[in-house]
Amino acid sequence: MALEWVVLGYAAGAEAIMVLLLTLPGLDPLRKGLIVVTRKLLKPFLSVVPFCLFLLMDIYWKYETRPSCEGESCTPAEHLRHQKSIMKSQRNALLIAAALLFYWLLYSVTNLVVRIDQLNQRIERLKSRD
Repeated sequence: MALEWVVLGYAAGAEAIMVLLLTLPGLDPLRKGLIVVTRKLLKPFLSVVPFCLFLLMDIYWKYETRPSCEGESCTPAEHLRHQKSIMKSQRNALLIAAALLFYWLLYSVTNLVVRIDQLNQRIERLKSRD
C-alpha cells in the first residue's frame, strides 16, 4: 500500500514545482514553453482527483475497522501501534489535501497566465492599429 502514497507524493511535488515555476517573476523566456507543457499535463494530472478520493475512502475504511485501544484494555506496544496508525492516517490525509490543492492551483494559475498572455496580445494588436 505504500506505492500509491509515493506516486501521490511525486505527483503533488511535480504540481508544486510547476506552480512555482509559473509564478516566479523573471522567467518570461521559459514561461511560454512551460505553459505549453503544463497545459498538456493538466489532463493526465486530472487522474489525481479520483485517485485521491479512492485513497481517502481507504483511510476512512481503515479508521472504521481499526480496533479501539482505550484505557487498560491494551498493552503499551498495542497502544503505540495504534498511535502510529493514527499518525500515518493523518499524514496521508494531508498529502491528499496537498495534491488536490496543488492541482487546483496549477489549473487556476495556468488559466490565468494564458488569459494574461491573450490580453497582452490583444493590447499589442490595438496599439499597432493606432
